Amino acid sequence: MARKPAKAEEKLSEVVDQGGLSPNPMTNLLITDVLLRGGGRLLKNVVERTVLGASFTPGKAKKIVKGRSMAQTLVGTALARIATKSVPGAIVVGGGMLAKALYERRRKVDSAQKGEEQAAEQAANAPESGETS
Repeated sequence: MARKPAKAEEKLSEVVDQGGLSPNPMTNLLITDVLLRGGGRLLKNVVERTVLGASFTPGKAKKIVKGRSMAQTLVGTALARIATKSVPGAIVVGGGMLAKALYERRRKVDSAQKGEEQAAEQAANAPESGETS
């Protein structure tokens, strides 16, 4: 005896048959873009807080991420774009980050102290939990 397909399965197969949620492919592209960007942003915030969680409490790590200035966000976005658009860009950006990390390791005490001060300042600039950023 064959099993009768559930309504949800029928609706899902209908969406697949039509090529997406909408019959308009551009609307489907827009929906996909919004979902990917939103998911990427959530993932980015979780990864940043996790990395900062190694040095700070979860609450302070969250404040540091939220306290990022517009300039810091734009610089990070620009560097990521340069690094992902071309191999030479990836080499330049990766080399610059490696050089910065090696320089800071060489000056470990000063760099750690400066980083703590910058993190505390950034956490202090974080919007209150009711505000959106």
